Amino acid sequence: MLKYISLLGATGSIGTQTLDIIRMHPDQFTLVSMSVGRNIDLALKQVHEFKPRLLSVQTKEDYDKLIHEVPSSTTVVYGEEGLVQVATDQKATILVNAVLGSVGLAPTLAAIKAGKTIAIANKETLVTAGHIVTSAAKKYQVPLLPVDSEHSAIFQALNGENRQEVEKLILTASGGSFRDRTRAELEGVTVHEALNHPNWSMGAKITIDSATMMNKGLEVIEAHWLFDMPYEKIDVLLHKESIIHSMVEYIDHSVIAQLGTPDMRVPIQYALTYPNRLNSSSRERLNLAEIGKLHFSPLDMERYRCMAFAYEAGRIGGTMPTVLNAANEVAVAYFLENRLSFLDIESTIEQALERHQVTSNPSLDDIIAVDQETRAFIHSLIQ
Repeated sequence: MLKYISLLGATGSIGTQTLDIIRMHPDQFTLVSMSVGRNIDLALKQVHEFKPRLLSVQTKEDYDKLIHEVPSSTTVVYGEEGLVQVATDQKATILVNAVLGSVGLAPTLAAIKAGKTIAIANKETLVTAGHIVTSAAKKYQVPLLPVDSEHSAIFQALNGENRQEVEKLILTASGGSFRDRTRAELEGVTVHEALNHPNWSMGAKITIDSATMMNKGLEVIEAHWLFDMPYEKIDVLLHKESIIHSMVEYIDHSVIAQLGTPDMRVPIQYALTYPNRLNSSSRERLNLAEIGKLHFSPLDMERYRCMAFAYEAGRIGGTMPTVLNAANEVAVAYFLENRLSFLDIESTIEQALERHQVTSNPSLDDIIAVDQETRAFIHSLIQ
């Protein structure tokens, strides 16, 4: 049966790979609406190829540029309201949330209330407001299907099992672009070096988060909400090859792992086809004999301080993960602009966490206010 897709973040890394899947399986999926970032040239190519009925852009300026260049069948909207319109498109059955940052929260909640299945790649939505999002999903009986490779792996390893018999979740981490460097060797590293990920092709922000290990920290918090698992039952293991995407250990000490080549199209496609699978003949098969060896090592919280921040923020809960995420987003943006050093990303986040007075059971308005206040604090700190 044909599935109708709304896509937030079509020009980003996950977005373009989602379109790859729709392109490869036109008999299975059709794109009905999409939002885009600032890459207007790519957005125009996508719109003319897929001809969605609704396109959302970031600003009124972008709207004015595109309104006369899109097919006549495509309606153009913009801003946060535009994101919500895409997310709740009446014809769509699945929302793929692939935008970066907490901007994905409002459209996700709107899509849940509209009864859409949510394929979620926007981890910040669950990090900043996990209790609100998961409660809403339960209330409206909407599936939250993970798109991140790690959470997809855990989701698959949990299929058919009794959740009460889970001993722990084990997220694997590549270690990022600086995994073979000591902390002393991180002094003065460049943006270009940080963006050179050894395994995955991802967007700039996620690649930097991988280098600091904040990406894995956010994934720990996301796993807590997706799988209703306490933090003491979520571990992280360094695994350089990114072949085992994550594992679940059960109380009988059996460990179930999901393996595959480092290709994000695999977990994206599984989220779109769940509970079924589609042929992926165009992608590289996993050849363990050719790989020969897999390597694992424990995670050093002193080496990767952002992981320690994430566990602490997650355990404290309330508005603390909101501060963690907002401070990180702004600090990484400054690093990408060469206005902050790599190691200062950590110290900047730490300052935001240390000054924050936690609200233990925040409303959506509380979360939005804390997010904005944290961003303002980081801007003032750096400027």
